[in-house]
Amino acid sequence: MPSVFTQIINRKIPAHILAEDERYIAFLDVSPLAQGHTLVIPKAEVDYIFNMEDELLSGLMIFAKKVAKGIERSVECKRIGIAVIGLEVPHAHIHLIPLQSVEDINFSRTKLNVTVEDLAEMAKKIIKNLNQ
Repeated sequence: MPSVFTQIINRKIPAHILAEDERYIAFLDVSPLAQGHTLVIPKAEVDYIFNMEDELLSGLMIFAKKVAKGIERSVECKRIGIAVIGLEVPHAHIHLIPLQSVEDINFSRTKLNVTVEDLAEMAKKIIKNLNQ
């Protein structure tokens, strides 16, 4: 069965997509730790990030860098943190999380309560800032 992320790629499940090319896609996390929390994934369904081919993995990081710069221009933060946990969805992915402190990337914290409208507005803002 395709992962939830593959279903997003195939447009079977809606998502607030920020950026996409032939190999990667970035979209807002629906249970964010911070405003602008984004997931960046390869379109190839690989369960474990370190099982990715080197070229695909390095390309994922370059794609994530571009997305992170757009998030930085959209959300007040000191930095964009990056996390790879890989236990919750069997599809390699990177979390990009706007940070004010190290606690902002603590996955044990309560997630933000955001609406579809909140996500849509954040997506619009980030997409606008991706191309600057």
